[in-house]
Amino acid sequence: MDATFYFLISFLLFASNPNLLFVHSQIPSIVDNDHGNITQMQTYIVHVQKPTNVRFLRFKDRINWYKSFLPNTTVDSGEPRMVYGYRHVITGFAARLTAQEAEAMRAMDDVLLAYPEETLFPQTTYTPQFLGLNRWDSAWYDSEYGAGQIIAVIDTGIKSTHPSFRDADVPPPPTKWNGKCYWGQPICNNKLIGAVAFKHGRTVSPEDKNGHGTHTASTAAGNFVDDADVLGQAKGTASGVAPKAHLAIYKVLHNVKGGKLSVAAAGGDTLKGIDEAIRNHVDVLSMSLGSTSLAMWNSSIAVGSYAATTKGIVPVAAAANDGPFTSIIANDAPWILTVGASTTDRRIRATVRLGNGEVFYGETAYQPEEFNSTQLPLVYPGVLKTQETLNCKNGSMDTFDVKGKIVLCGVGHITNIEKGQVVKAAGGAGMILMNQPWMGNTTFSEPHVIPTAHVSFSDAWKIITYFNSVPNASTAAIIFEGDKFDVRPSPSVAYFSSRGPSLMNGNIIKPDVIAPGVNVLAAWPFEVGPDANLLATSKTFNFESGTSMATPHVAGIVAMLRNNHPGWSPAMVKSAIMTTAYKVDRDGNPIGDDSKPTGVAASVFAMGSGHVDPLAANDPGLVYDLHHYDYIHYLCGLGYTDNQVSAVAQGTVSCSKVHAIKPEQLNYPSVSVYLSSTSTQVTVNRTVTNVGDADTEYTVDFDEPDGTHVNVDPPTLKFSQVDEKKSFEVTISMKGGAAGRKKGQVSEGQFAWVSGKYYVRSPIAVTFL
Repeated sequence: MDATFYFLISFLLFASNPNLLFVHSQIPSIVDNDHGNITQMQTYIVHVQKPTNVRFLRFKDRINWYKSFLPNTTVDSGEPRMVYGYRHVITGFAARLTAQEAEAMRAMDDVLLAYPEETLFPQTTYTPQFLGLNRWDSAWYDSEYGAGQIIAVIDTGIKSTHPSFRDADVPPPPTKWNGKCYWGQPICNNKLIGAVAFKHGRTVSPEDKNGHGTHTASTAAGNFVDDADVLGQAKGTASGVAPKAHLAIYKVLHNVKGGKLSVAAAGGDTLKGIDEAIRNHVDVLSMSLGSTSLAMWNSSIAVGSYAATTKGIVPVAAAANDGPFTSIIANDAPWILTVGASTTDRRIRATVRLGNGEVFYGETAYQPEEFNSTQLPLVYPGVLKTQETLNCKNGSMDTFDVKGKIVLCGVGHITNIEKGQVVKAAGGAGMILMNQPWMGNTTFSEPHVIPTAHVSFSDAWKIITYFNSVPNASTAAIIFEGDKFDVRPSPSVAYFSSRGPSLMNGNIIKPDVIAPGVNVLAAWPFEVGPDANLLATSKTFNFESGTSMATPHVAGIVAMLRNNHPGWSPAMVKSAIMTTAYKVDRDGNPIGDDSKPTGVAASVFAMGSGHVDPLAANDPGLVYDLHHYDYIHYLCGLGYTDNQVSAVAQGTVSCSKVHAIKPEQLNYPSVSVYLSSTSTQVTVNRTVTNVGDADTEYTVDFDEPDGTHVNVDPPTLKFSQVDEKKSFEVTISMKGGAAGRKKGQVSEGQFAWVSGKYYVRSPIAVTFL
């Protein structure tokens, strides 16, 4: 078997291995009879039912009531049982319990739910410009750059002294702000108004020891910083999407030992961060973390975000990075604005020229001027057919002479930077990083420690084919070309961006939108590249990729919209962003999916309503509004128990007395339905509110999903005044019956309300059962 075959086998192997006094009976303390120690202790989230006609005058009274549910106040180690008592996100607390104690607690009066906390993981000189924002015109100017809006960043903390967080020209925070900042003046200022951290019940420093939180905070609301770059690349003025907005930092992600990821968050800490943000009166939640495939009542972000919407706060969260595999998506509750990741048209180019004359375009941020770009011998350790050698892990170079040569390495198992360190330590001159099949065309401009070119899967396959043809005489050169703009096609959906359909939300289309999330330049707390072990001595920036990077872009857009439309509800803000998103790239073709061959359109479950457009979102014409109690009808319609719904609602809910609705009947800006041989027609109801011009008439325009017929009634909506509401029905029926339809097959379409000035579009997804 040749090297080409083994290269593909490595991909397949990797793919196959892709978390006051109240009287009631207390629970007994469960101890190990032989050793006297609490066994299998872990943190549980406990939701309780507040007694009727009781008002807590002090938070201390609420805490005392919470403690009355516990078997005792401390565990054998001396640590307090209670980790957190919550004010706003839930009526309940986080406590250290054994499984037996939690089971006993569930049987107590007034206890609704008790479950183990989940673990959550983290999921620019140019991207504002790519979004159509500039300093003297556009939505930036109209919204005063987000001034006065408070963006809460739930993440790994912040590098507080980075120049992105200086407060030049930033006004004082609004008087409603009542949070605190760990460092005090002058580090804390009009830009960085709040910074706290939570870790297993302890208050710790919010200093960022990872970089993720610094990057996301500056992407959302970093101030203007001139002469920004990454190792000399992408030079320009860096800023966040809402550069005059205020930042409130809530550190809940902490460094962990072992595991494939370096940081993680406990569910109890995440709830506490959101709880504190609500208490501090923030306007937007930017949450670049999450866990996939969780029921909404069991998700700290979903539960906390619901509580935030009841206070008028807009929750924005990452869809996760588990693409291109379907139905592995985080933060899919309909009250959350869920964000996927897209590419831009900028590349930090590194060209690979093979000995046979073939040329391929890759990327890297490290482009040393002194590197000799002449032809050098190629080495491919992967010919040994082990995961170590295929992916250039430690020890993989031991049987190869790589000194002065360019090494071929597959992406995976360890970070791309670590691969370069392995090659460098063995004496290699350079590295060509090769995508796995499912990674397709998404490549990264990373701050490598050795001259590198990261190439797409199709190009990697051609390079391996060339190497296999002349294994002892193959050569390549890496040529650095710096910044390249207007690269096509763009934008496209990044391969890693998580896809729906959600298995937890009743098939509501998620993500909602996509935003720039590949090679985003933003603030960084450490030096990068060959000097990465040094602390940043001045203004350091870095390229990062992920739905984590896409999320703060949308949070910044939300801040701007709230400034221009202070009366809009969270659902109205979300609707404006969704219905004005675009679905075609810069060439007018459907936005593509990087995980598939060039030219293949991204599905609605990959990009939602499309790519965000902040200018259009500022004047959407019509919006779909929702009140937080509408979600209670929806949760009952999903079949949740009374206790589960009551835990989310923080009040007694009896679903038998609530008008439950099916998910497709939620007044959502997109439509997703099931059709089958026994249900060949579905009618959904929608209501729009006029936020555009008065005396405007809209006519419906639609593209029918294949195999269906669509009817919208009435086909015309005429508004005489602003804030007027109009309702309509969308009926989707099957053509030709279910014969020939595969179970799970999805057809896509859209409908739009068109006035001449406004184009209010909603995607349609029809799943055949």
